[in-house]
Amino acid sequence: MESDAISWKEIDTLTKLLSDKIKATGKKFNSISTITRGGLVPSRLMADRLDINEIQVDKNKVTSDSLFVDDIYDSGDTFKKVLSKVENPNNLVYATLFARKGKRYPKQLIFAQKTKGNEYMVYPWDRFEHKRMKKFQK
Repeated sequence: MESDAISWKEIDTLTKLLSDKIKATGKKFNSISTITRGGLVPSRLMADRLDINEIQVDKNKVTSDSLFVDDIYDSGDTFKKVLSKVENPNNLVYATLFARKGKRYPKQLIFAQKTKGNEYMVYPWDRFEHKRMKKFQK
């Protein structure tokens, strides 16, 4: 499988772009919700950009005033899991750095950039995991 290594500089650009899009909605958030795998680092970066102090990780309930942050919208599986935990699904804002090109996106999705195709995105914080996974694929 082809991969695309993302640099910290690109992450900085993407988080700026994403935070600008979120601010443009006019919605205010008291917290960020996320999952441990994939969303933790982007959530921390977005919290700084949006001046949000609270990050909730792996909670069973997502409040209406919480922004959900993930690294990529890919298959939609994480989105479906999160949607079932949200008090009011219509008010959910699901923010990601990337959205997989060619997928149908839910109306709640805000993303910084589309992928080029089906490449595996290698973020600076998971390069060791990616190396480990490549060993098992041989």
